[in-house]
Amino acid sequence: MASSSPTQLAHVPIPPEPGGRSPTQEANEPPVPIYIVTDPFQLPADFLNPSPEKKLVIGFDCEGVDLCRHGKLCIMQIAFSNAIYLVDVIEGGEVIMKACKPALESNYITKVIHDCKRDSEALYFQFGIRLHNVVDTQIAYSLIEEQEGRRRPLDDYISFVSLLADPRYCGISYEEKEEVRVLMRQDPKFWTYRPMTELMIRAAADDVRFLLYLYHKMMGKLNQRSLWHLAVRGALYCRCLCCMNDADFADWPTVPPIPDNLKSEDQCLEEEILSVLDVPPGKMGRVIGRKGASILAIKEACNSAEILIGGAKGPPDKIFVIGPVREVRKAEAILRGRMIDY
Repeated sequence: MASSSPTQLAHVPIPPEPGGRSPTQEANEPPVPIYIVTDPFQLPADFLNPSPEKKLVIGFDCEGVDLCRHGKLCIMQIAFSNAIYLVDVIEGGEVIMKACKPALESNYITKVIHDCKRDSEALYFQFGIRLHNVVDTQIAYSLIEEQEGRRRPLDDYISFVSLLADPRYCGISYEEKEEVRVLMRQDPKFWTYRPMTELMIRAAADDVRFLLYLYHKMMGKLNQRSLWHLAVRGALYCRCLCCMNDADFADWPTVPPIPDNLKSEDQCLEEEILSVLDVPPGKMGRVIGRKGASILAIKEACNSAEILIGGAKGPPDKIFVIGPVREVRKAEAILRGRMIDY
């Protein structure tokens, strides 16, 4: 069992309201403790027992070996304003994950995360957890860019390092991330070793300690339409790599509907959906095309829809399409056309 004493300290910059102080200004404030958690009792009671009376917003991330359905989840990082908890999944095992499940699935706890897809996939297939109620900062960034008249190039998703470096959000360098990436390439089992090294603890904490600050900054920029898109796309991204067919959707929470005020203001607003397409054996290459030319052309033709392919981590025979209903149906038709033998 881990000690209840903190292993290290870290600064968790949180503006009191949107437009608050910068992370560099926050660095003058006292740091918060970092706890390694192997037993549920070491986690805050409000986290373990979600309730509408005590809603929470937390920073959240996962680390592991080849993190996906077939990989190994090793650490879950949870950032509060007054502490960071590194949940040691290797030491705590099923017991601690079962204790965390209500919080991770709760509508009363907002999980702020950057790119939720693979983390959600690992949680679902390894522990049966349906990650819910996320604010994905990667999605939020794209929505803010669209609001301000800038549209990202296809397949150009903002990395966490680049987001932190953007002066509109944090404006800080995160060079240590590359150091850890190099170590992980040299030794893919980096996150499995125990006891955790100081570098492991610091790197894990660094991946969540700015998320609450980003949350405040981004929520202050998003309009009502974008906030709805953020909630819907977060829900769909959480399940996209977990649902192998349309029947699987029933096991997940309902996707937020279009709010009544937006229905009256914006007649063009459509419901957004997730579609899962099966790719017959030997056809994925035809869908992707030489040097990705075919799939890129499809994405350009359906630019309001996100088209995701499992890639090296899989699943190798599925294509996931997320977006407005008409754009998704259009993408489905084009994709199926690419699979037909002539």
